[in-house]
Amino acid sequence: MAKLSHYGNKGEVRMVDVSQKVVTTRTATARGFVKMKPRVVSAVRRLKNPKGNPLEVARIAGIAAAKRTAEWIPLCHSLPLTHIDVTARLCQNGVEVHSTVTTAAQTGVEMEALVAVTAAALTVYDMCKALDKGMEITDIVLVEKTGGKSGDFRRRMAPLRRTR
Repeated sequence: MAKLSHYGNKGEVRMVDVSQKVVTTRTATARGFVKMKPRVVSAVRRLKNPKGNPLEVARIAGIAAAKRTAEWIPLCHSLPLTHIDVTARLCQNGVEVHSTVTTAAQTGVEMEALVAVTAAALTVYDMCKALDKGMEITDIVLVEKTGGKSGDFRRRMAPLRRTR
């Protein structure tokens, strides 16, 4: 049975030592959703926001956050990211956010992909909260990861929302 890797023999928290691991190309993809009322979706579609385009600002926020993941997650390794892609797509009932992160390193980029999606979703919320503070950030999950000793992972899942 697998064990949690961030604990030592006596139960103390520790950063995993990856110094003996082989450098390989690793990718991770994550997604999340910001559920909105129809009037908020309509306002975003018309780009009626004094702060600017929420989808574009969310993309940039996600990219910036992925680069700083080790500052968000205390035991995360700082990684040389070779590519970050964040997309924010307006759907019928909100905004779907995806991120894909790539590195050539000794450990994976799952956390970077998840942090990118989370920051992008929070940015959409921030930019649209004047219209509705009841928006919900949901469904933040790791969709896929490749590379590394543990092998590949792909979540089986249906699309989040119907688009228009």
